[in-house]
Amino acid sequence: MNIIGFCQSIEKAAHERRGSILARLLSLRDDHIYNRNLTINSNVENVIDDNISNPLNEVVISHLRCLKSLNDKKIMDAYNHQSACTTSVTKLLQLQKEENWSLPLMYTVCLDLRLVAQQAEKCMSQNPGSILEKAAECLMGCFRVCAADNRASDVDTKRLGMLNLVNQLFKVYFSINKLHLCKPLIRAIESSAFKDHFSISQQITYRYFVGRKAMFDSDYKSADEYLTFAFENCHRRSIKNKRLILIYLVPVKMLLGFMPSRKVLQKYDLLQFWELVEAVKQGNLKQIDTVMDKHQSFFIRAGIYLIVEKIKILAYRNLFRKVYLIENTHQIPVSSLQAALKFTGQGDVGLDETQCIVANLIYDGKIKGYISFQHRKVVVSKQNPFPSLSSLC
Repeated sequence: MNIIGFCQSIEKAAHERRGSILARLLSLRDDHIYNRNLTINSNVENVIDDNISNPLNEVVISHLRCLKSLNDKKIMDAYNHQSACTTSVTKLLQLQKEENWSLPLMYTVCLDLRLVAQQAEKCMSQNPGSILEKAAECLMGCFRVCAADNRASDVDTKRLGMLNLVNQLFKVYFSINKLHLCKPLIRAIESSAFKDHFSISQQITYRYFVGRKAMFDSDYKSADEYLTFAFENCHRRSIKNKRLILIYLVPVKMLLGFMPSRKVLQKYDLLQFWELVEAVKQGNLKQIDTVMDKHQSFFIRAGIYLIVEKIKILAYRNLFRKVYLIENTHQIPVSSLQAALKFTGQGDVGLDETQCIVANLIYDGKIKGYISFQHRKVVVSKQNPFPSLSSLC
């Protein structure tokens, strides 16, 4: 296909309002990127201006300039051209009143912008995250246009494109560790009348990220709700995606008192958690430290090291429950709990530190009782002194 044929195909797709075809023709992941006949120059730009109406002509020119820069290994230039391409798509959306046929084009151009920005970030030696942050500002331009479309019918509204953009922005904000910027996006989706009209794949991605954010905010009930939805609705053949969801869902479930089975963890190649589950059930604090050291790189790469560390409090609860059963009394000497801690590898723990651990467990509701500092004893309730963890949800 030469440049004239390329322009004619684009103009025809736009005239017939076939957004998916237009998106493919302007994608950085389509086969046309290998077509040498589409090399951009001043003559080619004139041909585009003559054959394609404004502002779509600006989209095409920026697209071909981006292709040239990518072929020349000039990643920063490619990012700048793709950013200009996205800005032109924003103008196109603004001009289209009460119609949304070009949403597939917006999805494609915005995705390509994020991917090119990620490549550009690798070339940056200073100010890490700055390119992606600028890309997010560009994506927000499209988001505002979609969010402000209140005149269209339910079928033709651009608001149906909001969730795709929110998911793109989530991926950017999570990668540059600016999760606070997700809050207004979450509010916009949760208050949207089209909340249940988005595609299931987009809903899964959205709930995956919102679940992760809730986990980092220590809102484990919400994290469980969102991540469980994502896992249960993810296609059963998408093993990689299901595993990714479980990396965050498993520690959340554990913190809520639900221990995963070995069978599930083995199926998704997550047996690192099974060693942790066994140690927690046994109240074996030394084994937990061993597991944390052994799989430290895995937990850090997944961004859950600090979350997994919180699971240690469950091991304290289970250990103290064993002491309670052995002592067979509702007045447990703090010294007995201290001895249990030392026995499981906490060799330098003192009475005061032991009392602090107990106080935290009582505050969290994992132990029903109080500490008698005068008698150095933990007085637990005669009825259900160690509530099941799942009952605390």
